[in-house]
Amino acid sequence: MKFSNSAIQVVKFFIVGISNTLLTTLTIWVLLKVLGCSDYISNIVGYIVGLVNSFIWNRKWTFGSITKVKDTLLKFIVTFVISYLFQLGNLYLLLHFTHIDPYLCQLLSIGAYTSINYVLNKFYTFKS
Repeated sequence: MKFSNSAIQVVKFFIVGISNTLLTTLTIWVLLKVLGCSDYISNIVGYIVGLVNSFIWNRKWTFGSITKVKDTLLKFIVTFVISYLFQLGNLYLLLHFTHIDPYLCQLLSIGAYTSINYVLNKFYTFKS
């Protein structure tokens, strides 16, 4: 059975997304639970780690981008900023208006980030 390039691309994006999520959540957990950092510092550092991983793997492996790094990186950063600000707003609301564990708030906010980030990367950053 032969899979289309689009299907393979979705699977690769999913695999990269899982690795980003694992790296991001692990980083946040270590900073929050082990090192005692604030919710926001933990969140920012965690997302930076995931961002670097995501750019490297999605650019080369998932989308095979041949666009100049500078051009792709700028779009990738814009996509990240939009996704991250939405996620951070979601995190703020969960932390301040619910009694949910802060780490669970982080996990729920990752879902919001991932949804927006996928759509923007697919149709803007790495658009063919």
